[in-house]
Amino acid sequence: MALEKYQAKRKFNKTSEPKGTVKKKSLSRFVVQKHQASHLHYDFRLEHEGVLKSWAVPKGVPEEAGIKRLAIAVEDHPVEYINFSGTIPEGEYGAGTVEIYDKGKWQTLDGDLEKGSMKFNLVGEKLKGEYVLVRLKDKKNWLIYKK
Repeated sequence: MALEKYQAKRKFNKTSEPKGTVKKKSLSRFVVQKHQASHLHYDFRLEHEGVLKSWAVPKGVPEEAGIKRLAIAVEDHPVEYINFSGTIPEGEYGAGTVEIYDKGKWQTLDGDLEKGSMKFNLVGEKLKGEYVLVRLKDKKNWLIYKK
């Protein structure tokens, strides 16, 4: 199941994170969450195939063209996570404060995530325009950049 890794890492009686389910319908939304955990990073999530495909982006999703950032693939999250903000308690996986940095809609322009390269358009309040995600050799690490 697509959410097994996500659910196995969390104790839902201790965290307010949604347990979630795989959704059949995709609304093509995205969210960027600022996550002050052990290290500040940004979580970039695309609603795709009933879940949120997710990457940790240590320096944040670039807002200007030509800046390439490392994006580390993490477990799929439930679609309900798109609205999550709050504090994950100390001692729990991902402990720290999560706040929504940006959200909006996205659309594939070319390529396929499963094949490791995709050009897409973001329409958010802060992030707008064409972006590219490219998987590197080790399959966990990706690059994200704005065209």
